This record gives sequence, structure tokens and C-alpha cells, in this order.
Amino acid sequence: MKRILLLTLFLVACSGNTTYPLLDGGTIDVKAPRKVLIINYWAIWCAPCRKEIPELNELASHHKKKLMVVGVNFDGSQGELLENEIQKLGIEFSSLLDDPRNVWGLEPVSVLPETLIIGPDGKLQHRLIGPQTLSSIEALL
Repeated sequence: MKRILLLTLFLVACSGNTTYPLLDGGTIDVKAPRKVLIINYWAIWCAPCRKEIPELNELASHHKKKLMVVGVNFDGSQGELLENEIQKLGIEFSSLLDDPRNVWGLEPVSVLPETLIIGPDGKLQHRLIGPQTLSSIEALL
């Protein structure tokens, strides 16, 4: 039984699955997003995150056809707790339920906020540490 479980875990890990669930339903393939993907790491207790979120809301709203903004909760909050934190911060963009950074071989987040810019081809284009603005991200697009 242990061997079957280990084999199953190994096959799942090696499958290269790059599709991640979104809190509001659906999924996204982070290695084939078809448009620019902005992944933002945030936490409820992070003051710079609070300042940055309205900028990201505006970015997502102004560039819907060109890009998609998604968030990842640094603390790993799930369910109702995650929904409450999103509401408190006024996050208007989608949230990933799992952290996809291992797809690009990135180490865990150590400074918040952090933002990844992924090209439509699924390749990491930029890793931005610290708060961003609408104009700072637009300059990189």
C-alpha cells in the first residue's frame, strides 16, 4: 500500500501539471496563460500590500484584454478566511488557491509584496520585490 501511495505521489509530482485552481472557480494554466499573467503575493498584515492593491485593481481593470492579475495569499489562508481577507483589502482580481512559483523554480517569498510577470508563453519575465504601481508595471509590459 505504501509503495502505491509513493508511486502515485511521484507520478503527480512528475506530471508537470501547471494548471492551478482559482478561488472564484475555474483554473489557469500558468505555463500557457495566453496573455500576460501578473501574480501578486500579499498578506493581510502587509502595509505595502494594502497600498499596492488598488494599483493592481486598476491594472486588471484597464488591461483586461491584454493581461490577467491573480493573487496568492502569503499565509496560505483558504476558504472563508481567505474570502474575508480579500474583502477587507478590497482585492478585485482573482486569487489562486495554490502557489505556482515552483513551476519556475523560485524559492519561497521572503519579502512582501512580490509580483511575478509571466509572458503569454508561460515564461517568467520579471520578478518584482516591493510595492508596485500601475505605471511601474505598465512600463514593463
